[in-house]
Amino acid sequence: MTVLDTGPFYHGTKADLQVGDFLTAGFRSNYDDSVVMNHIYFTALPKGAGLAAEIAKGNGKPRVYIVEPAGEFENDPNVTDRKFPGNPTRSYRSKSPLKIVGELDSWELFDSEFVQNLRSRVAAGMGEIIN
Repeated sequence: MTVLDTGPFYHGTKADLQVGDFLTAGFRSNYDDSVVMNHIYFTALPKGAGLAAEIAKGNGKPRVYIVEPAGEFENDPNVTDRKFPGNPTRSYRSKSPLKIVGELDSWELFDSEFVQNLRSRVAAGMGEIIN
């Protein structure tokens, strides 16, 4: 198995989860209710996970969890192949679960106007920019 990154890794969501819980594929996308996800997505950059949490659907509090992959993972082709060759965003996906091992209390935020712009684009059906 090739080691792409040693982490630590983060997952952003509005779900209220606990240490020891597992995130799994097979649920509806945070960005498009018509899509069932075949992978669980994560990053080695807290700011990126924070952005995912901020723009996710739902009324919950944005949360960034520290996660450990339970199996193999790969570069996220939606980001690394299309947007940022070489994966400077350190974005990954896995068909295996991610175990929650902690939660960040704070992380560097993106500009609120940028976040609102992304939310609007997602609401308009342009979720492919961040899936």
